Amino acid sequence: MKQKKGNWRESFIIAFSMYSRIPMPRTEWTEAGMQYALCFFPAIGIVIGVVVCAFMWIAQRIGIGKIAVCCIGTAIPLLITGGIHMDGFLDTTDAHSSFADREKKLEILKDPNTGAFAVIGYGVYLLLYLSAWSELKIVAFPAVISIYVMTRALSGWSVVGFPKARKNGLASTFASGARDRTVKQTMILWWVLAMAFLVYFAGWLPAVLMAGAELLVFRHYYHMAVNEFGGMTGDLAGHFLQSAELVMYLVIAGYGVLVW
Repeated sequence: MKQKKGNWRESFIIAFSMYSRIPMPRTEWTEAGMQYALCFFPAIGIVIGVVVCAFMWIAQRIGIGKIAVCCIGTAIPLLITGGIHMDGFLDTTDAHSSFADREKKLEILKDPNTGAFAVIGYGVYLLLYLSAWSELKIVAFPAVISIYVMTRALSGWSVVGFPKARKNGLASTFASGARDRTVKQTMILWWVLAMAFLVYFAGWLPAVLMAGAELLVFRHYYHMAVNEFGGMTGDLAGHFLQSAELVMYLVIAGYGVLVW
């Protein structure tokens, strides 16, 4: 039986409906629409980056205080995404910190309750993110847009490229309906274009340092997923995205302190 050709508009709506709180037209989540939904995942990063840069421009114009700028800048991605990736970060932090066996860790990922390690991890994460924002130079904008795109590109690639820890779940649902080759190629294209954007606005050295840091986090993500959980899950993909985003911000902030 011939498979129905994917509907790109439907795929776009599904991606933004799932991974953001941006209002979208109602549409049925069909198998055809799911084929290319992940291809639009990094586009949400563009929206977040543009909003962040617009906020910084307004903050500079009207003289918003530094603490308020840091807090709002930290909150914008969480507000736009609805915290879906941070939820994965918290669940994974709880599971990883339990030092339990594989099955127990997978159970913790599904547990709707939040443990102490997740709360501690969230607090440390926000403190580090705020610290990075407090040291950002204005020259870092609009280069930071690339951070939100590059992290989503690799996270999306992992959904179809990594082995799965379980056959059900959100990641498996998206992966089973996706066109693997098309999604992988699209994620690579997104990453390369975002890297070029980063080089253009920030320069070669900070771009290479940021990309290298992200790839190291990606490598750690793969080994943690395979060795500790038997494969990736949606929570692990969210943990990677948030971790890579934080690390890339720390790198560009540190570069700004030392060089810019």
